[in-house]
Amino acid sequence: MRLLYGVQGTGNGHISRCRTLAQALGRHGVEVDYLLSGRARDDYFDMQSFGDFRARQGLTFITRDGGLDLWQTCTRNNPLRFWQDVQQLSLEGYDRVISDFEPITAWAARRQGVPVLGISHQASFAHPVPRRGEDWASRLVMRHYAPVNQALGLHWFHFGCPILPPIIDGLTPQPEQDCLLVYLPFESISAIKGLLGRYSAVNFVCFHPDIHESQLSGNLLFHPPGREAFKQALASCRGVISNGGFELASEALSLGKKLLLKPLKGQFEQASNALTLEMLGLAQVMETLDPGAVHDWLDRESPGQVIYPDVADALARWLAAGGVEPLSVLIERLWNRVVFPEATYDRIAELGLGDTLHCGQLLRI
Repeated sequence: MRLLYGVQGTGNGHISRCRTLAQALGRHGVEVDYLLSGRARDDYFDMQSFGDFRARQGLTFITRDGGLDLWQTCTRNNPLRFWQDVQQLSLEGYDRVISDFEPITAWAARRQGVPVLGISHQASFAHPVPRRGEDWASRLVMRHYAPVNQALGLHWFHFGCPILPPIIDGLTPQPEQDCLLVYLPFESISAIKGLLGRYSAVNFVCFHPDIHESQLSGNLLFHPPGREAFKQALASCRGVISNGGFELASEALSLGKKLLLKPLKGQFEQASNALTLEMLGLAQVMETLDPGAVHDWLDRESPGQVIYPDVADALARWLAAGGVEPLSVLIERLWNRVVFPEATYDRIAELGLGDTLHCGQLLRI
C-alpha cells in the first residue's frame, strides 16, 4: 500500500501529531509520501520523520494581537496559486490519501477520484461535540476546507460519537522543576512579559516564534521553537499556559500537567477546545491575558493525569492491514483503554456527556 499524507503546516500541533503517526507508519512498513502546506519550507523544523517531503504554499490563517485577522487572511492567500497546486498534484500510484486538514491533497483526491481519509481534530466537529462561537463561516471552513470521503476525528472524550482519542507522542515525565511552560505564539512578546513579569517569584519558560536565540528577561526565559527542547520543558514543568490548540493540551493532559488556556480570539476551534476542557474539569480558561486568572490558576493543583492509549500505533496497524477491521471496533477498543481522573468521571456523569459510546457507521461526508 502506498499513501500520500497531507499535513496542515500552519500550526505545530498538526505537525507534531502527524510526526507521531509517521513514525508509527514507518515501523509498520507502510510506504508514505508527505506534502505539507501553509508555510514556507524553510520555516519548518525537526522534519526528519517526513523524509523528502513536498511543501506547497496552500492556504493559511493570519493572526494579530492574539486574534484571527480575517482581512489579512483573505488578502494574503492566493486562491489561483492554490488551485494550480491542486491541478498539478498527480496522485497516480497512490492507493489512498490521508489528510490532516490539508486542503491541496484533499481537493486533488476529490478531483482524481482517489479515496481520502481525514484524520484530524477538526473532523470531530462533524459530530455533536461541544462547540462555542460557531457561525456559518466556521461551518463552511470545517466542511469544505479539506473535503474527505471518510472523517475520523480525534478528541479528548468521545461524547458518545465514533471519534478517536488523541494521537500523542510518547512523552516520559521528568523530575518536576519549579517552572511553568508558556506557549502563546499568537500573542506578542511584550504582552507576555506584561502578563507574567509581575509574578517575580515564579519562573516561566516561554517558547515563541519571534525568538531566535534564547534570552532571559527577569523571571521569563525565552526560547526559539524547537521540538526536543520543548518536549523536555513540557515533561518537567509544573503546568502549561497556552492558546487553545489541541495537540499541546493533549500532551499536557497525558503528563498530568495543569492547564491555563487563552483561546485565539475569533477562532471557533480553539474556543470550543477551551470550552470542552473546562467542562471536563481538565483546564482553566481566560478569554484575555488576564492577570487575575493567572493568579488564581497559580494556586490551583493539577486535576490529574489522563491516560490515553497509543492511538498512532493502532491506526498504523489498521492502515498496514488494509483497513479490514471495522473502525467502530478499533474506536471502541481504544476508548476502553482511556483512564480519566476521578473528578472528570464525576463531571461526565453530572453533565450527561454521553458516557456510552455508540460506534455505528463511520461518518461519511
